[in-house]
Amino acid sequence: MKVIVLGAGLLGVTSAYYLRQLGHDVTVVDRQASPAAETSFANGGQISVSHAEPWANPSAPLKVLKWLGQEDAPLLFRLRADMRQWLWGLAFLRECTPARTRHNIEQIVRLGTYSRQMLQELRMARGIEYDQRTQGILHFYTSEQEFAGAEAPAAQMRELGCDRRVISADEAVKLEPALAHIRAQLAGATYTAEDESGDANRFARELVARCSEDGVQFLMSHTVTALREAGGALDHVEATDSEGRFQRLRADAYVLAMGSLSPLYAAPLGIRLPIYPAKGYSVTMPVKDASRAHQVSLTDDEYKLVFSRLTSSGAPGAPGSDRLRIAGTAELNGYDRDLNRARCEAIVRRVEELFPGAGDATQAQFWTGLRPATPSNLPLIGRSKLPNLFLNTGHGTLGWTHSCGSGKSVALIVSGLAPEVDFAFQGAAPRGAAVAAVRPVWA
Repeated sequence: MKVIVLGAGLLGVTSAYYLRQLGHDVTVVDRQASPAAETSFANGGQISVSHAEPWANPSAPLKVLKWLGQEDAPLLFRLRADMRQWLWGLAFLRECTPARTRHNIEQIVRLGTYSRQMLQELRMARGIEYDQRTQGILHFYTSEQEFAGAEAPAAQMRELGCDRRVISADEAVKLEPALAHIRAQLAGATYTAEDESGDANRFARELVARCSEDGVQFLMSHTVTALREAGGALDHVEATDSEGRFQRLRADAYVLAMGSLSPLYAAPLGIRLPIYPAKGYSVTMPVKDASRAHQVSLTDDEYKLVFSRLTSSGAPGAPGSDRLRIAGTAELNGYDRDLNRARCEAIVRRVEELFPGAGDATQAQFWTGLRPATPSNLPLIGRSKLPNLFLNTGHGTLGWTHSCGSGKSVALIVSGLAPEVDFAFQGAAPRGAAVAAVRPVWA
């Protein structure tokens, strides 16, 4: 089949790769000049199956109320006269029950574990380098209450096969000596040895190169203006190129992987996607004192921040080759992309509190991006109500973690094959069902 993938972020590129591996003629369309230039550009860098507890959990409503109006709050609802925001917020509250939280954790862990395995296989098969580190992820807590609250979700994750171990503060410092500076403040930690980290943008660019070698076509600097339906199916995509020339793009099947923009394109087709943009921030700074900088990827659950060390292989000591990436927080403020200085400075302050002198804050680069968040934190993957339009969107803060598993799964669904992982896919054939006569390249 001829398949058009809308979006060249992590989810679009991985979808294109696996679709091509299944023998499809694939074209990717994106408004940017280069891949992974928006939400996938400067994220936290974690392949974090252990980050499976959704934002919507029993403790969230009181925290959100406490944080209202607090400019540097980890999760900030900036209330607007926006019906979509209010409806999303109500759906978020419905997901905060213990039963829904347990269900959502189960789904997120299943997809995350599978996706991490697919990433590892892809890395080995295609020789992709992306500043990857396989030293695990350490969640640390400076609040006794937050640490106590982490024990039940960690236990559930272990039951599901994600070995997130609860450890003492001393064990945490032994695993990551850079935490010694705050040893007196540490209440405890959890550690997941199988988790990883790396530069998501570099991975996407490397995978685009492999896709191009395999015959995938990329139409960059092409802005999608509309999706047009005819006869109960998607008929064509309308787009303009960098010179403003109008084009109609047709295919047998289409994959919508446009992140937080996805609901805007789906709505005219009568498809309501429960996605709202959650603006996240990141700070990237060169390592100033390597002895003070962390090696293991870290998560500061109280402040909703993640820390990764990105060191380009083959270029030790080169300018910019060793850097710290700190990312997180969420601001629900519509499609506003303005960089809020107060939120950026709050991240820098936290880095200095934890690892004083480790990074060169005078050279800090700030970034913000809109993450496509669903109320449950579960992404939308599978067939839409239009038989030839498929979804791979709504991954929120876990797009990097879930990218390879989501991309492979939607490729299988497009091909009429059952996904390999037990997850709440949209309109997919059940696992174990008879499937179409398509033999995957990886089989």
